Amino acid sequence: MPNDSIPFIDLAAQRRRLGATVDEAVLRVVHHGQYILGPEVRTLEDDLSAFCGAKYTVSCGNGTDALSLVLMAKGVKPGDAVLCPTFTFAATAEVVALVGATPVFVDSFPDTFNMDPASLTQAIETARALGLRPVGAIPVDLFGQPADYDAILPICANEGLWVLCDAAQSFGATYKGRSMGVFGDATSTSFFPAKPLGCYGDGGAIFTDDAELVEVLQSLRVHGQGTDKYDNVRIGMNGRMDTIQAAVLIEKLKIFPDEIVARERIAARYNALLEDVAVVPRVPKDMTSVWAQYTLRLPGHDRDAVAAALKNAGIPTAIYYPKAVHQQTAYKSFPIAGNGLPAAEQLAGEVLSLPMHPYLSEDLQDRIVTAVRDALTSVGKA
Repeated sequence: MPNDSIPFIDLAAQRRRLGATVDEAVLRVVHHGQYILGPEVRTLEDDLSAFCGAKYTVSCGNGTDALSLVLMAKGVKPGDAVLCPTFTFAATAEVVALVGATPVFVDSFPDTFNMDPASLTQAIETARALGLRPVGAIPVDLFGQPADYDAILPICANEGLWVLCDAAQSFGATYKGRSMGVFGDATSTSFFPAKPLGCYGDGGAIFTDDAELVEVLQSLRVHGQGTDKYDNVRIGMNGRMDTIQAAVLIEKLKIFPDEIVARERIAARYNALLEDVAVVPRVPKDMTSVWAQYTLRLPGHDRDAVAAALKNAGIPTAIYYPKAVHQQTAYKSFPIAGNGLPAAEQLAGEVLSLPMHPYLSEDLQDRIVTAVRDALTSVGKA
């Protein structure tokens, strides 16, 4: 492998831009010593609400906690069914199983990678046919762009289901002029370091306009406490964000809009340079993406051979995701919508993600594009 390999996500470049500012923010926490739920946590929550337009933000320990806390607050229990896309990271379904409910898997659109509303309707029917109670849906905004909420939300409303939007990859994107964080009953996100807005460890948040839900979430994230930490009024968890991570995110949020613009520019350039040799990602009209991943589809190509050729050229790649969740060992026993999930299974065999971050220079991008084009030519078809 060449010594000048390109990083898949260049966190060091962002560090060079923000390092001193973040260091000062972290030291302020060290000096005041309020490491858990310190003043920076509330400042961050206010800043995030102002950024996305949600009335309330509840920070938490990570993106999985964000999902779990909402399910706990909604009282999801055994016998309940929650509809989830299968072409996503396992955490979306994991939290449903952990509270004793049943994830029912939904297919995706092959062009946007997001939940197919027609399959969602089938999944609701499947759940009821199995004697389960459909109670909610968790659409995922995969790779940075929002799901089709104009179709998904009415289906759920008509069926009496709550909607938890999983924006772990899309925070900062917009849907018809509105930011992610204001759709459904609640929205969850992750601040894992590799996310478009990431901290220096784990972190997450929940956005909602529901004041009563906020009260329950704030209790649940601190072991279910009531008016006193030794008066626990419900079964909760330790889901708090630590103050240092909040301090880091406060500073990163200040440059986030600029980074989103850079991501959009880089993705548009990738599309222009690769659309004649691969199936490039498309964002529907009236939406924006934060491009958490830039993911090609390579139908008819030997993906492993393409990835190997790129690795030899010093170009890292990743596969999100080589198996749909319903194909994974721990989840094979859970129900799926209709007669199958063909689009998700096809995507799992075709997708390949390229380096994407706001600090990717045109020279490096040209090197990536040249290597991709050479690999697709040299390794031939599958």
